[in-house]
Amino acid sequence: MIPREILKQVRRVEIATRGLVNEVFSGEYHSVFKGRGMNFAEVREYHVGDDIRNIDWNVTARTGAPFVKVFDEERELTVMLVVDVSASGDFGSSGRMKGEVAVEICAVLAFSAITNNDKVGLIIFSDRIEKFVPPRKGRRHVLRVLRELLYFEPAGRGTDVAGALEYLARVVRRRAVTFVVSDFIAGGYRRALAVAGRRHDTVVIRISDPRERELPPVGYLDLEDAETGERLTVNVSDPAFRRAFDREVAEAREAREREFRQTGVDVVEIATDRPYVDRLMRFFRERAKRFR
Repeated sequence: MIPREILKQVRRVEIATRGLVNEVFSGEYHSVFKGRGMNFAEVREYHVGDDIRNIDWNVTARTGAPFVKVFDEERELTVMLVVDVSASGDFGSSGRMKGEVAVEICAVLAFSAITNNDKVGLIIFSDRIEKFVPPRKGRRHVLRVLRELLYFEPAGRGTDVAGALEYLARVVRRRAVTFVVSDFIAGGYRRALAVAGRRHDTVVIRISDPRERELPPVGYLDLEDAETGERLTVNVSDPAFRRAFDREVAEAREAREREFRQTGVDVVEIATDRPYVDRLMRFFRERAKRFR
């Protein structure tokens, strides 16, 4: 029996995101992510300019006139949500945690998928595989996915993106649209992400918080690494500390962007202090232009 509070929270997320899907995202999603193949539909007479590789030689021999096969796109897709639930997701300086934003984005993607009759699956990971929900269709299944994302209690606190992608390769054999949702603070994922990009239509959704890029000059602060538990007290007003912090942030950003470029996957940057709707829409439109 699912507790009433959990059902209420799932319902709130559904109401908040279904409106966006119905009004904004469904058509964009359909135009951006193509079906995985072609289904035979019918035969018709050959017209000048038709691809001769599509000639149906059996029908042509039987009728004495050339006929070609006509194919329809096989629209049904499998959408995999590969979601980081490490302890660093429990951080947010703008009223929203990174993990909360991740859940809403996954809800938008999942409801967009089932609106287009696609299957949705889920891999929840930290420094280990926490949960696998096999792909299925339908609203009830998506509500189960949301329940897992909202209330799953992970055993691990760290992040292993590479391990999650290697697990994806084992459990999802056919090509899928894969969204990897994480803050990507931990490294070591370049090779696994490149392999996933070749095997699947892979999109990285990186969620960050402004305090990870800039600290206010407010004197001494007690800081804690959410994943390792390491603590230290620093003077964030000290010019030397601020220069060192800015340098580390810039170097980490450059290294991350370089790794993403080398993998060849699409990347969507989402910040907790800005509306994710605009950024997702811009990504969909830019991608649609590339694949026209």
